[in-house]
Amino acid sequence: MHPLHFNLWAVLVSGIFLWFLGAAWYSPAVFAGPWMRMLRLERDPTRRASIFFAMFAALVGDLLVAFMLAHVIGWSGADSAGWGALVGFIVWLGFFAAPNFPQGIFERRPQGVFLINNGYWLVGLLVAGALLAAWR
Repeated sequence: MHPLHFNLWAVLVSGIFLWFLGAAWYSPAVFAGPWMRMLRLERDPTRRASIFFAMFAALVGDLLVAFMLAHVIGWSGADSAGWGALVGFIVWLGFFAAPNFPQGIFERRPQGVFLINNGYWLVGLLVAGALLAAWR
């Protein structure tokens, strides 16, 4: 197997894109309200430090997802935005949606939680996959 070469800038931009998308997706202007209601979560302004830690952890996780997606795209040979988006979709379907759907059923979570959480990953992986494949 030959060494995999990918654009580190594309990985960095993709990871940061995922992070900003998540911040917007779960903001009060978009899905924070319904998501929090379905999970019976309440805002607690005294827990500000834990929010910053969670945001940092999300950034690290998003960078790792982008790094791994770059590998999958490289292995697939995807060399255009369309093929990269397709790889992103396949990764979402197989590694995000497939395990999260039955998990939500077992946990008796509202279907809306699955739709919000996995909608974020679907959009994010489509865009990140397109970016990573096109910017090689």
